[in-house]
Amino acid sequence: MGRIMGIDYGMRRIGIALSDVTHLIAKGYETVNWNGRDIDWALNRIGQIIKEQEVTDIVLGRPLRTDGTGSETQEKVEGFASLLEETYGLPIHYIDERFSTVIASQYLHAAGKDARKQKNVIDQVAAEVFLQDYLDSNR
Repeated sequence: MGRIMGIDYGMRRIGIALSDVTHLIAKGYETVNWNGRDIDWALNRIGQIIKEQEVTDIVLGRPLRTDGTGSETQEKVEGFASLLEETYGLPIHYIDERFSTVIASQYLHAAGKDARKQKNVIDQVAAEVFLQDYLDSNR
């Protein structure tokens, strides 16, 4: 049984979280920093993680507005998902990512960390939040 990867896609940072092999626990793994233009570099790094960690599925946060309707960013996320599917052939599962960054910020604050100073961590914690939601809902 492989791991499930959670991805919080952003135009500067892509937060990565991974499940354990039993699909019970999600944990932040890495933040892929990129320039918003060279998507091949980001895809290659994600591919390395997929191979090293034996990823079998990807959970991708779907950026919806607070009222549940689609956002402008959603098109970019869907384009990114298409690239992931074409490149790695893994199943993509979407999950509502509304409030995941807020929850991640609250987690960091509760741990005594200033979320504003944790830009390289906040996105992977957000990916961890919605990946855990996905794992819990699929037990």
